[in-house]
Amino acid sequence: MSGSLLEASSRRLDDALRVVDGVSDDTLERLSHPKSTLTVSIPVRMDDGTLRTFRGYRCRYDDSRGPTKGGIRFHPQVNADEVQTLAFWMAFKCAALDLPFGGGKGGVTVDPKDLSLMEVERLARGYIDALADFIGPDTDIPAPDVYTNALIMGWMVDEYSIIHRQFIPGVITGKPLSMGGSRGRDSATAMGGFHSLQTLRSRLVGDAEAPTVAVQGFGNAGAIVAGLLHDAGYKVVAVSDSRGAIFSGDGLHIPSVRKVKEEQRELRAVYCEGSVCDLVDHEKLSNEELLELDVDILVPAALENAITAGNAGKIRARAILELANGPVTLEADEILVDNGVTVIPDILANAGGVTVSYFEWVQNRQGLYWTAEEVAARLEHRMIVETENIWSLAEEKSVPLRTAAYAHALRRIDQAIVDKGHAEAFQSNGHRI
Repeated sequence: MSGSLLEASSRRLDDALRVVDGVSDDTLERLSHPKSTLTVSIPVRMDDGTLRTFRGYRCRYDDSRGPTKGGIRFHPQVNADEVQTLAFWMAFKCAALDLPFGGGKGGVTVDPKDLSLMEVERLARGYIDALADFIGPDTDIPAPDVYTNALIMGWMVDEYSIIHRQFIPGVITGKPLSMGGSRGRDSATAMGGFHSLQTLRSRLVGDAEAPTVAVQGFGNAGAIVAGLLHDAGYKVVAVSDSRGAIFSGDGLHIPSVRKVKEEQRELRAVYCEGSVCDLVDHEKLSNEELLELDVDILVPAALENAITAGNAGKIRARAILELANGPVTLEADEILVDNGVTVIPDILANAGGVTVSYFEWVQNRQGLYWTAEEVAARLEHRMIVETENIWSLAEEKSVPLRTAAYAHALRRIDQAIVDKGHAEAFQSNGHRI
């Protein structure tokens, strides 16, 4: 996975460079290398008394625009290359949303499903103990990612505070409300994607009264965005989880589907006998079949590489909202562009999470906390402004939204680096301030 992510990042930077004129050589040099990457060994005492050592990573790729920001994932495939590539991607995401952050990322090579809750806590605290001198509210601010959550972030904040002998909530975002978390953080990714789509709705589907939607992935982000779209008048005709998909041409009643999913832990339960199943007839589909449905909007909200060269030609949606990270491969991107499918890229579509993480960091620093309504209003404004900026750039340069998003971010990163001094200025003979 890391190889494909690295290739994708490099190619998309190359595409952006063809759009942005006059990028400093200093910027290209800085973006060619991560600022720093730390690899650590984390010894954990297991419940049976044995000692196991886990490999952990943290990368601060670029801090030209501010302290680095990015999640921590607990996953068996975590490695140094993946972490560095995701940190590079985070630098562009933060710049695209005009957040005063650079790009960071971290993780531990582990399958947390194999650990007890107490073992996960020891691992989380051990990770922070190993990185305590590498992170900080003015240096590098982690957050939850794959297989980490608010509970784990709470343990991490507590461990960092123990080490520094003072409570420092701004070191981690995505933590529990009781420890300085922000209202609206749990729904931020879905809300951000929803606002971005709503901003472009008329340009993507015209005056369609009830645009049809298929959502692949019914986890936190996918389920919430399905509900938001349902409430906004979209017709959500299909949703899926890891075990399969359900479809109804008449539209699904998303509140009922979410209720059953939360109670039964799988969408398959919707096929049961009972009131929920009687609301509308459902058909059973595979995840692959869901992706190929004839809908207005397709929302991949599960894992990376869902749409590849093998199935991109079968995509019949008019537009794709990338709520997952990297759901469309490089080769698939090219096919979709040729077929006239508009992709709202992940660097924009799922940036609501890091945006509200920024709001949480701000609240921690000022010691003044906002209402859910204030957080929601600030997020909506930020998403609308940057979506319009990226759409305008795409129109001006006649490029896909993804290229425009990277170019928009690159301009900001370049400006920050140039303003600190650059080769062109130092090489000018006789130049005076």
